[in-house]
Amino acid sequence: MQTIKQKALNAINSLPDTATLEDIMYSLYVIDKIKNGLNAIDKGKIVSLDALKKEMQSW
Repeated sequence: MQTIKQKALNAINSLPDTATLEDIMYSLYVIDKIKNGLNAIDKGKIVSLDALKKEMQSW
């Protein structure tokens, strides 16, 4: 299993040489959000599709 540092380095290395600092930051942001989402799933912090649809109807 890769460490967070290794995932970050791999993400940065996969960007083109013309990537901006903003591109790098966005790539790392996406990795962090995916990690947080997977952790939430592992902890059972999910909402069913039916529950989401029901909530959206009240908007």
